[in-house]
Amino acid sequence: MNFSNKLIDWYNLNKRDLPWRLTKDPYRIWVSEIILQQTRIEQGERYYHKFLKKYPNISYLANTSNDELLKIWEGLGYYSRALNMHKTALIVQEKFDGKFPSKYSDLIELPGIGDYTASAVSSICSDEVQPVVDGNVLRFLSRLYKIDLPIDTAKTKTYFKNLGFKLIKGVKPGDFNQAMMDYGSMVCKPRKSGCHDCMFSTECEAFNTDSVMQYPFKKKKIKIKDRYLNYVVVISDDKKTRIKKRDNEGIWKNLYEFPLIETKKESTCNDIIKKLDIDFLELKDVKKIKHKLSHQLLHISFFIFRVGDVFDDFISIQSLNKYPFPKPLNKFISELV
Repeated sequence: MNFSNKLIDWYNLNKRDLPWRLTKDPYRIWVSEIILQQTRIEQGERYYHKFLKKYPNISYLANTSNDELLKIWEGLGYYSRALNMHKTALIVQEKFDGKFPSKYSDLIELPGIGDYTASAVSSICSDEVQPVVDGNVLRFLSRLYKIDLPIDTAKTKTYFKNLGFKLIKGVKPGDFNQAMMDYGSMVCKPRKSGCHDCMFSTECEAFNTDSVMQYPFKKKKIKIKDRYLNYVVVISDDKKTRIKKRDNEGIWKNLYEFPLIETKKESTCNDIIKKLDIDFLELKDVKKIKHKLSHQLLHISFFIFRVGDVFDDFISIQSLNKYPFPKPLNKFISELV
């Protein structure tokens, strides 16, 4: 039995019971694939149901506002995914008459859709022969064939894509892709790899040379950047505060936050008061947290001030829940509301 048939037999016996596997609707498959990027299955499934309840079809998504969409997305991170979904919805309404495309050539032209997503949707919904290349696939194949290429280069992605084309022949492309991803996440795991339960162990070159944990590897080492974010949280006697919308580029674009002072190092209360150059604020408390992102470590300080007067742009603290905030700010807000 060849590799593909052996893998499909395993998949039919072991595939996970997931809601997006009960449909061939390209809109729903697309939603699941975008949500599952950088997201665990358990968390992704909750957001998938939540998202489709709010936006059951592309028309609902096209007619929403960015604020509403980001509020639904709140907590998932990588918020540009949601904004690109909205852009895509508008294009689909106009260019495809509201019918979500299922062909690779159409999908790859849409915002936020790269080779992986276009391959997944087209193979599942249209049976197009388009192998997916994600982290699970890279890990599984790099160990199986002991491929000595760093996985963080475009050249390597092309190599694995071409290898996928050779392996995918003779089976349903959608099932093959899902089987590859399941096998990588369930058996050929990043750390505690299930080598002794792996049906490919006798032919796995990395296993047979005792080098499984050396694969895959990256060319570049990620350098973590420290950032110091100081939020000025002004609270009036009648429980109102001030927030603003981020309009700059970055991972939190279009989300809301308290007035921000970013510094090159950790700041004291006196440092912040000097920068504000305001003498009518009364410092009540300071809260500090750390939040780790893929390339950044955020040192976040909340300087909480009391103010007697209320300005025109102040809003009720109780209404903060209506606005989309970055995840670390949400934790702080939950203690305020």
